[in-house]
Amino acid sequence: MVRRDLGLYGYERALARRGLGPVAGVDEAGRGACAGPLVIAAVILGRRIEGLGDSKMLTPARREALYDRIMATARSFSVVTISPKEIDTRGLHRSNIEGMRRAVARLSCHPGYVLTDGFPVPGLPVPSLGVWKGDQVAACVAAASIVAKVTRDRMMIALHERHPVYGFAEHKGYGTVDHRRALEMYGPCPDHRFSFATVARSGPGEVMGENEMGAGVV
Repeated sequence: MVRRDLGLYGYERALARRGLGPVAGVDEAGRGACAGPLVIAAVILGRRIEGLGDSKMLTPARREALYDRIMATARSFSVVTISPKEIDTRGLHRSNIEGMRRAVARLSCHPGYVLTDGFPVPGLPVPSLGVWKGDQVAACVAAASIVAKVTRDRMMIALHERHPVYGFAEHKGYGTVDHRRALEMYGPCPDHRFSFATVARSGPGEVMGENEMGAGVV
């Protein structure tokens, strides 16, 4: 068992000493959103990066800066996107598990060990461990959380350009008061997750097309 007071790189150092490196961290962004994709990232760090931490606790500017450093120095990384349609078909947790498997499989560098945020992931090709609040205690998981978060935020900003009435650029698809009000007024769009209660209450008959969603928006 790794002591959490050994610092953000404690897990990687301990596993490397046991010949289990390199260590890949895996995390997701968008699990709790009711619109937009689920994005999963896997990262094997190439060098120490100061300032890593839980992506949700960093400012957008800090996340972007760390994202650039991770992309420039990582030994390997991969990003998997799960569409709202796949989430509705397979279920959120199954989609998350499958996305994590895909992300690890797409790494160009074969890891010796995998750390996942929060819960264990069966079916990985190497030993792994689910770490509670992994993005706060393991550097590679923190890096994966930043990559996933920045990637998804950029995607949601792009979706805002297509569907401006929902305010995706602000709330990134999460069920805020403003988002719920927009759903009540306009109904869901094709990028909503229809298996989520917040969206389902809007009614499948109210789904708006591209032209309708742009109407009346200045």
